[in-house]
Amino acid sequence: MRIAEIISVGVAVVIVTSFSALAQQPHLGLITEVNRLNNTVAIRNIQMGTVGANGTGPSEAFKVPSNISLEKIHAGDRVSYFASESEGTKTITKIDRQ
Repeated sequence: MRIAEIISVGVAVVIVTSFSALAQQPHLGLITEVNRLNNTVAIRNIQMGTVGANGTGPSEAFKVPSNISLEKIHAGDRVSYFASESEGTKTITKIDRQ
């Protein structure tokens, strides 16, 4: 019984670690809207590779913290970004124009 508990805890740790590693990978997207008054952006994900790379999916809204400037980001820009989610709010942690 003790071995089963150790194995199940090990599997749980591997699953949690893999999800946190995936969250730290950069995403590619197309800016569809910038709201500088509310510090929010809408980004449509772009798939990596050549098939389906036009980004035809829905846009997602993200909150942008005050330490990230939106002055150089415009609708239509391709960006690489990192995001986190807390209590249902998606927040950009880093964004770079491509």
